Amino acid sequence: QACADAITARQPVAVINAAAYTNVDAAEADEARAHTINATAPRVMAETCADLGIPFVSISTDYVFDGAGEAPWSEEDIPAPINAYGHSKLAGEAGILAAGGTVLRTSWVVSEHGSNFVKTMLRLGAEREALNVVADQIGGLTHAADIARACHDMAQALIKDPTNSGLYHFAGTPDASWADVAREVFVQARINCTVTDITSDQYPTPAARPRNSRLDCRKIARIFGINRPDWRKSITAILDDLT
Repeated sequence: QACADAITARQPVAVINAAAYTNVDAAEADEARAHTINATAPRVMAETCADLGIPFVSISTDYVFDGAGEAPWSEEDIPAPINAYGHSKLAGEAGILAAGGTVLRTSWVVSEHGSNFVKTMLRLGAEREALNVVADQIGGLTHAADIARACHDMAQALIKDPTNSGLYHFAGTPDASWADVAREVFVQARINCTVTDITSDQYPTPAARPRNSRLDCRKIARIFGINRPDWRKSITAILDDLT
């Protein structure tokens, strides 16, 4: 309700929700809190925006899918989450879309801020001569700055034409494994660290991860003119910001 009250008091022309419970492993034991943050709050915000007649854009995740197969997931594919985090985000999507809001699914978010895979690789690569990295999970690494720009551009477009609200996919290109990303990080950062491919089974985590996180991003390109960014250039930008 506090979120709804803040929107009503502010009277914005659009709302972008970038808040989420994103600790995938912790969500397994904290599912109720994850649901409140990822499902209940976005639904209430989307309903408030609908009452005000303004666009609402919220970020979701490839983790709403089970990761089967190798084909990129489209907006028409049926979700089937395999962890608590995915279930909470899918519930949030349902509430947002029912209220007429817009959901942007993305994957493998990294940036120069906070904790993420790129920064972890930089730290570990500087400490060790070799690393084992999962190679059977495939997806599109995505820079948070690119997601922010996409959300902003979508919100601006939806102010002019709200009929394009709905569900969209956005992720970096080309699709690659975590091991591939690690190698690129080390090449660009000039870190001498050998990467050995391992399977997800060799790196168990409390929450299961989808093996196939590829996203079909043609719809957002067609409707909004937003194309997939090259994640290798994103790594360059992150390294530039960190040095």
